[in-house]
Amino acid sequence: MEALPARARVYLVGVTLLGLCCLLPLPGVPRPGVLSSLPDPRVPWWPVVLLAALYAGCERLARSRLVAGPHPGGAFHPVVLAGAFLLPPTAAALVALPGALLLPVEHGPRLARRLWRTGRLVVAVWAASLVHLKTGGRDAVAHCDMPGALATAGVAVLAFCLVLTLLDGGVLVPAPGGLPRSRPVAAWWRLFLGSLVPLTVHGLAGLMMALLWRSPYGPVAALLVLLPMGVSWWAFAQYHRERAAHQATIRALVQAVDIKDGYTRGHSERVGRASMLIARELGMDDERVETLRFAGILHDVGKLGVPTRLLTKNGPLTPEERRVIELHPEYGHEMVRGISFLGEARAAVLHHHERLDGTGYPYGLAGGQIPESARVVAVADAFDAMTSTRSYSRARPVPVALEELERCAGTHFDPRMVKALVTAIGRTGWHPAVTADEPRRTAVPGPAGHVTGRPGARR
Repeated sequence: MEALPARARVYLVGVTLLGLCCLLPLPGVPRPGVLSSLPDPRVPWWPVVLLAALYAGCERLARSRLVAGPHPGGAFHPVVLAGAFLLPPTAAALVALPGALLLPVEHGPRLARRLWRTGRLVVAVWAASLVHLKTGGRDAVAHCDMPGALATAGVAVLAFCLVLTLLDGGVLVPAPGGLPRSRPVAAWWRLFLGSLVPLTVHGLAGLMMALLWRSPYGPVAALLVLLPMGVSWWAFAQYHRERAAHQATIRALVQAVDIKDGYTRGHSERVGRASMLIARELGMDDERVETLRFAGILHDVGKLGVPTRLLTKNGPLTPEERRVIELHPEYGHEMVRGISFLGEARAAVLHHHERLDGTGYPYGLAGGQIPESARVVAVADAFDAMTSTRSYSRARPVPVALEELERCAGTHFDPRMVKALVTAIGRTGWHPAVTADEPRRTAVPGPAGHVTGRPGARR
């Protein structure tokens, strides 16, 4: 908790307290094992315990089987949604509590993440159950009124998705690299739409489970819904394994570049981060943000084909040596063009040294001819080159580097990309790790630039 900013701690405590309040019974609503004056006089404990154990057990099993890559999370939301369709709000919230609270957390701060995960899910399930109850969904499920049950379940899933994304948006806005404050509503709307489709599918599975539970065949029939859910989880797990393999491929390529050129160790990761900041500030969707992160990470992979003596040379390069170094975008494109999952990142690898005025390389493209991904990476690359110590130059302060980018906007760099980076860094700051030793030789003085003295020399 101490590592979190003060505002994040306050927000976390607020969500946790809100989750605790959801575990308190509403007046006039049936509680597990407690008599009520409503038509349904008693809600027994055993459905709550069974559904809670089922949810926690399935999530635990999914986590233990997902060997490669992070746990996708939420694969068994249909179980908690079935609880929302079958039980009063407090009881439904209790269904989500053990699974969210007891499952391990992969990254720190663990206590904060555990409380956040639990609070947001408990609140969302409680809200979905309350909406379902108030719209008459409980009676529709009890009488297997399919049109009515479908409509009320849809409204409840909408509430579930709305609460989850609102809580997520609240924690992501102040986070470094999170939702851009300049367009928080648009960013939240994309988050909401991206969550709505999978949660709607989960809601349909949860409704099927609830209807079977209320059928003459009882809970045993409801458990059959776990079979397609398990298949769905398996397919999702395969996707994450494939994604982990992609990440491993990229890491291997980047490590090879870092080993070859020790002075720029960590440069690729930092350019990936800066590219991601720009993409988010421009309001790109999550898939494009990830693609541009890949583009930033891999932009210099072609340096594997450049002699090391040229990369670390102390002093000016000869025209012939410059031509050799200027081949690295084409080398890189040849290396990654067969990797289909990179998408537009491949164009960024090839064109990240093009300039808006047409004086860049390798093809001298100008203006809109340069792919957008390459214009993003060009700004990120130049920024990190200026703020990092190299064999031929010392690091500049971040404000000085940003001023230089703004000076070159419109000639070398796309002004939109420069403005996005300046805004993002002004909001989140820039704190790169030390990744290279101090220069072993005297840096060559001169204006900022590519190999000829402009922003990002010998990048």
